[in-house]
Amino acid sequence: MQSSNQLQDMLRSINRKSYPAYKSLKGAYQFKKYVLSIDHVQGDPFASPSHVSVKIFHREAGFPAEYYKDKLTRITLADYLTRRFEQQVNRYTFRAKGSGKSGLISVTRCGQEVLERTACEITEQGITVRFFVGFPANGRTINAGELEKIFFEFLPVCVEKAFVYRNLSGKDLENTIFLAEDQAYIREELKKRSLVAFVNDGAILPRESGISSKPMKGSVTFSSPESLRVTMALPHKGKITGMGIPKGITLIVGGGYHGKSTLLNALELGVYNHIQGDGREYVITDSTAQKLRSEDGRFVKDVDISLFINDLPNKKDTTCFSTEDASGSTSQAAGIVEGIEAGSKVFLLDEDTSATNFMVRDAFMQHVISWEKEPITPFLERARDLYEKEEISTILVAGSSGAFFHIADIVIQMDNYMPVDITEKVRELCRDYPLDENTAAGFKAPQSHRIMSKNTPLNGSKKDYYGHFRAQDKPERLKVKVHGRDGFSIGKQEVDLRYVEQLIDSEQTGALGALLKYAVEKLIDGKRTLPEIVELLCCKLEKEGLSFLSEGYTSCGYAVPRRQEVYACFNRYRRP
Repeated sequence: MQSSNQLQDMLRSINRKSYPAYKSLKGAYQFKKYVLSIDHVQGDPFASPSHVSVKIFHREAGFPAEYYKDKLTRITLADYLTRRFEQQVNRYTFRAKGSGKSGLISVTRCGQEVLERTACEITEQGITVRFFVGFPANGRTINAGELEKIFFEFLPVCVEKAFVYRNLSGKDLENTIFLAEDQAYIREELKKRSLVAFVNDGAILPRESGISSKPMKGSVTFSSPESLRVTMALPHKGKITGMGIPKGITLIVGGGYHGKSTLLNALELGVYNHIQGDGREYVITDSTAQKLRSEDGRFVKDVDISLFINDLPNKKDTTCFSTEDASGSTSQAAGIVEGIEAGSKVFLLDEDTSATNFMVRDAFMQHVISWEKEPITPFLERARDLYEKEEISTILVAGSSGAFFHIADIVIQMDNYMPVDITEKVRELCRDYPLDENTAAGFKAPQSHRIMSKNTPLNGSKKDYYGHFRAQDKPERLKVKVHGRDGFSIGKQEVDLRYVEQLIDSEQTGALGALLKYAVEKLIDGKRTLPEIVELLCCKLEKEGLSFLSEGYTSCGYAVPRRQEVYACFNRYRRP
């Protein structure tokens, strides 16, 4: 390791040289209170910015040891510090001048949810923060004086104000850690009390707008119906009350614009911890809960959808079903079966985004088209079996079909964003409007047949698959390009994740691309099944974080996805 003085000397020696001379700076440098590492240097001032990291040891940072004693507190503290570092960095970005991305200093922008990210990691040794810097140049000539400003004037101030405990609000940080521990306590209470979700009294569920996840100002605060109200004594906040949604089948109904989908959205994002002031801090859902919907045109490979679809007119086997272009009902059937495989114990569905013929067939339609002529067994006739035989609960938003009332254990009516328990009223009405007898075949848990194999290059060309020519004796190298939150390309393939609705951050999408790339290059061998590969990856994520995906250094820009989203990504990867 070299000293900061040596870095300063090197900067001055390469000043006004051609841009590639910046590559000589790669390495680690000891500053007074931290180690600065230049991990990757951009090729020119217009390319993606350079990767830089700072490691500050705990004795210098001074944070109480109880704030990073376990995984929960480490992730929470790292999230808190990333947000503080971003605030500091924003004051200095582009204050160093030059061409292209010269002077850029950027770090992860966190949302309302707390995620485990590579932007900031905390170990037993210390805190490592990773970020991007645009190395300054005039044209393609190095302007080392401006980079010296960044490293020796701007960065020390940012590190001092963001990563030294005495310079932060101790009470604010304490409240952040306490909130995370209270949220973890509620998650454990859900298991003990046979609940799948909890929504606290006073929660603010509506969001600011369709493109903002911040709470809406002046909105109606949540108040639970007395019949569903539970009380929890949290370790730090003390007693808290709210609506507990029990295991089973819960139906959410109400008029248009009264808050049905808003409640469901809060529940689907309740799998993540939220920051203080979000309004949904104490909206907690079973961590395996999965939002499902129809996806016309989705790729499906070797999925046993016979639980829902059988006896197709073309005699196609539905116990190992594949299609390049699934219909709405087929895609939703596949999504549910894939959710079972992923270990989800709660399914969240909205009638508005579901395939109508998959969800329900009314009595009139059943008389016109007899069950022998209909290959689809609707979800209405399987939801009870899913709960009683697979212990999978359902929370369903419905606004048009009354048939769902007959299968519900709990019915919640949203009235101007206020929940009302109308279960008993509905049960009385159900006796006056009976359903036709269930004609579904016996329940049989889906079986997995899925062996992952690598794509075969089209027309024998290595370029078709990998996106570039590959020498015969070289290892496989796939390029991944992330397209925001909605998906990524890997080689010449696009992986569409638009309808994976609990994927909330482009950094999660980036991590999914890296995980798939790792699997294709190192794990897929034509023998391992898809679940085996995903489980291997999830175990490595649990033990090593995202560091095992790095190629010489760990990059800023990844966030850990849930197991459910890893499955969803791999299931949408088109393979032979």
